[in-house]
Amino acid sequence: MDVRSSLRVREFGTSVFTEMSRLAVVHQAVNLGQGFPDFPGPDFVKEAAVQAIDADLNQYAPSHGLPRLRLAVAEDWGQRYARAIDADSEVTVTSGATEAIFDVMAAFVEPGDDVIVFEPFYDSYPASVRMAGGMFRPVTLRPPDWRFDPEELARAFSPRTKLLLLNTPHNPTGKVFSRDEQTIIAELCREHDTLIVTDEVYDRILFDGVEHVPTATLPGMWDRTLTINSTGKTFSMTGWKVGYVVGPAALQTPLRAVHQFVTFATATPFQEAMASAMELARTNGYYQELRDSYQARRDALAEVLTAVGWEPLPVAGSYFLTVDITMLPFADDVAFCRWLTTEIGVAAIPTSAFYTTAERAPGHARFCFAKRPETIAEARLRLANVPAALRRVNVAAHRRERGQPI
Repeated sequence: MDVRSSLRVREFGTSVFTEMSRLAVVHQAVNLGQGFPDFPGPDFVKEAAVQAIDADLNQYAPSHGLPRLRLAVAEDWGQRYARAIDADSEVTVTSGATEAIFDVMAAFVEPGDDVIVFEPFYDSYPASVRMAGGMFRPVTLRPPDWRFDPEELARAFSPRTKLLLLNTPHNPTGKVFSRDEQTIIAELCREHDTLIVTDEVYDRILFDGVEHVPTATLPGMWDRTLTINSTGKTFSMTGWKVGYVVGPAALQTPLRAVHQFVTFATATPFQEAMASAMELARTNGYYQELRDSYQARRDALAEVLTAVGWEPLPVAGSYFLTVDITMLPFADDVAFCRWLTTEIGVAAIPTSAFYTTAERAPGHARFCFAKRPETIAEARLRLANVPAALRRVNVAAHRRERGQPI
């Protein structure tokens, strides 16, 4: 039988994430590439899920989410940002933040519409845009501080621009967009009557006193902004896939129209557990503990990489950091990450995977520090072999240039 995939998916082949994960397994590498924790989530969250299952909360939830969870989200916004949120009409629960991104694109993007995204970007963004028929318009963030050029951003807008997608705190760079930067973005969106969708899944993972500013809280932005978040990131339960979208009812209606036909509803016991978790976390000190633990993990991995001679770029939020590997003797970041995984036994992700083309990437590698202290300690032991291994690479390259046997 001649089975052909649709044109819209033919461009999506095997990703570098799949390749690096496979290599990590084959070579028993310490996997600092995978972007999720290798430690368990809090007991109070797991216990709430067990209680929900035992209470027989196991059938379909309302499509737009359990009332208790929507209320918990609304109250969270009220407490943090002093804004009253209607839990019934201004909060939609989705099966993770990635589903929410897909729903938004399907709900608002017409074939030929432009979607502006800051590059590098989470890899599901271009796929969601293209499957909706949209045109992906990247605006570059430049190291070391990952700033954008306001003039370049202004030039990206056109009569075809439908929405701008902003990720803060940012994956893979760890950048947190400042209030001033977001004000520039907001002014352009208002000027061009453009929707803005913000992916704020790392909003609770911030360092060194940095402030997270939700775009929706800026003057005049509520009515044109949808804010996506993830309880899985906040409570280290990424496999539960419980996300949510906050925004005005007028934007929620088309979003919910898509959501009902994509997943219909998100897992009921996990919604109930996350509602309980959000309620408890307001008073049990969990959020501060989360920040402190991740800051310790960030600092520990940064120390390990610095000892090898790879000083990480500044990280203000998320659980990723990047290093510049352009001075190392490798053709590109993919070759470096393959070598690191197969020869050293530590897996990372080449940041070219987060760009529209590899040529646009600056030559960095991304490491995830959402790992147990034991994992980072093992990475330290293995990375201690890097200097000797690099000398062998340099010798091999020198012999290759001279046509000598390697």
